[in-house]
Amino acid sequence: MTIQWFPGHMAKARRQVTEKLKLVDIIFELVDARIPYSSRNPMIDEIIQHKPRLVLLNKADMADREKTKQWIMHFQKKGIKALAINSQAGQGMKEIVQASQEILQEKFDRMSAKGIKPRAIRAMIVGIPNAGKSTLINRLAKKNIAKTGNTPGVTKAQQWIKVGKELELLDTPGILWPKFEDQEVGLKLALTGAIKDTILNLQDVAVYALRFLGENYPERLKERFKLEVIYEDIVEMFDNIGKQRGCFMSGGQIDYDKVTEIIIREFRTEKFGSITLEQPDHDS
Repeated sequence: MTIQWFPGHMAKARRQVTEKLKLVDIIFELVDARIPYSSRNPMIDEIIQHKPRLVLLNKADMADREKTKQWIMHFQKKGIKALAINSQAGQGMKEIVQASQEILQEKFDRMSAKGIKPRAIRAMIVGIPNAGKSTLINRLAKKNIAKTGNTPGVTKAQQWIKVGKELELLDTPGILWPKFEDQEVGLKLALTGAIKDTILNLQDVAVYALRFLGENYPERLKERFKLEVIYEDIVEMFDNIGKQRGCFMSGGQIDYDKVTEIIIREFRTEKFGSITLEQPDHDS
């Protein structure tokens, strides 16, 4: 399966982020806690350069808690502060402001020493599409902000969104497109719902899900689909799940499309529990 990425959009997003960097004190890099490596733009370090950064592991409620702790430690070893958040439920919002203040303490102390009056921290959120940027902005601002996106003219008037007295968010697209050079990255993004299902071969995604669960969470997989064993042969797996769930076509044949739909839907709705699809050693 080949998943296309969009170099035109990537170039535009990079230009927009680069132009706005000088206006902000800190970057909030938003990633999916289930796939912290695959949901990062591979050029992010190059684009942001030495600008202070806070990595926000969003959808942490859907991820394996122990793995999330490992990822936070991993980023800390690289000198990057990271937080686990759930923007949908509003968890971790206060910690974002606190962590930003800690990261920028020295800068603001220097400004104060020069007689510059204290002001709100200025931040910009960057992340790939569907990482939850709009939800995070609305949660932080405690109100629904007009969509920020790729609409021409949206960013011409610099709009600063106030988050209390301590923080201001620059309302820019800040969206960076993922680069799918690694097919597995594309499959992970697809499985977690970051790519429209209409452009994918969903059976490939379902097969990836079964293989991953079979290797990493075999008991959960067996329990969910009432399997006695994890079958080596993927067709046998589909057949057994289909029989167990009553996915039959006329003539008694297994409806593989229905089985595919069930596997993907149940993964996305956490029927297998909280799952993280990659370890920190994915990130070089």
